Amino acid sequence: MKISMVSEHASPLAALGGVDAGGQNVHVAALSLALARRGHSVRIYTRRDDPALPAVVPVGPGLDVVHVDAGPARVLPKDHLLPYMSELADGISADWGSAPPDVVHGHFWMSGVAALDAARRFDTQGYPVPVLQTFHALGTVKKRHQGTEDTSPPERTWLEPSVGRNADRIIATCSDEVFELKALGIPGHRISVAPCGVDLDLFGSAGPAEPRNRRWRIAAVGRLVPRKGIDLAVQAVALLAERGMNDVELLIVGGASDSAGLASDPEARRLLALARDLGVGDRVLLRGQVPREEMPAVLRSADAVVCTPWYEPFGIVPLEAMACGVPVVASAVGGLIDTVVHGKTGLHVPPKDPEALAKALAELLQDPGYATRLGAAGRQRARARYSWDRVAADTEKAYQSAVSRTAAAGQASLQPLGGAL
Repeated sequence: MKISMVSEHASPLAALGGVDAGGQNVHVAALSLALARRGHSVRIYTRRDDPALPAVVPVGPGLDVVHVDAGPARVLPKDHLLPYMSELADGISADWGSAPPDVVHGHFWMSGVAALDAARRFDTQGYPVPVLQTFHALGTVKKRHQGTEDTSPPERTWLEPSVGRNADRIIATCSDEVFELKALGIPGHRISVAPCGVDLDLFGSAGPAEPRNRRWRIAAVGRLVPRKGIDLAVQAVALLAERGMNDVELLIVGGASDSAGLASDPEARRLLALARDLGVGDRVLLRGQVPREEMPAVLRSADAVVCTPWYEPFGIVPLEAMACGVPVVASAVGGLIDTVVHGKTGLHVPPKDPEALAKALAELLQDPGYATRLGAAGRQRARARYSWDRVAADTEKAYQSAVSRTAAAGQASLQPLGGAL
């Protein structure tokens, strides 16, 4: 199958190159590699954000990344990219030439806008291109939790549901997202579920663990933004200290790559100030970015990994921790409800509840046998359900469904010659 991926702001090369990248970068890169391994031809389209980037970067057998000129060739905030989606569609359709793909798969709502635009240009030529869409995050959910702090362009309010209703098939990453999509007016029969995956060659329980400074270590990994709820972990460490568990350290991984960048990061400063105010400043370690190949050793050094966002479309970090055999304490929100099985691979806590988080952590730290059993079950679940090869197989089924639906629609539109008999 000839597959076009569209990822307008999240270049897969960031993930493939080993630098710090967000979940969408990792998802697009790993899914595309897995599909190529299954024999498909995959071409990923992303916006050129550096004039020195080559037009096409061959990644491996059956996989290329195409840099499309869409707006200025520099890094721009993703919320500023909507005006350039028509140019992105121009570049995609030009690269297709007279040989469009079997499917085009948009990642994030703006990529969906460009994918639909490019595909429509071939409808009139008798080459309908099925469009599939993975949102990664929904504006309705973001607005619900961030309110006036939501920086999305106002057009997202109506464009995102339009993408969902016009795409041939939606690929949700978790069951919670299916409910949100149905609320946008997208019929359930056009929704498939294919979760994010984890690199099982990199993340595993065997291997070294980096040294730690105290008896117990808790790790929190993610972008340093308030919605990730890392402040809850800081508060939990203080609550554990009040209960006599003073030998606990919290390692925070994320944010800038150097101390100067962390010093100027408002969320990093807020977290460190909170730790000092709560009397645990000496027990909160702010690491900054960690190269991806070093993350397994970091995760294996922890007794528990905390993932307590206000909301989370999916969340790859819990899967990486589970693959390393480390129990996860997660907010019972979004995709974390699917990946972390309460009482079996980790523990769920209500969002924004530091007391509940501290109680769950105390339960794990004070019963290492229980923590070990949860970690082992998590590793088994990650390997059984969340390998990228399995995710690619699930995604392939969604592609085949969309292709069949488009072909059936084309047959239904054919009219008999000569009129009615």
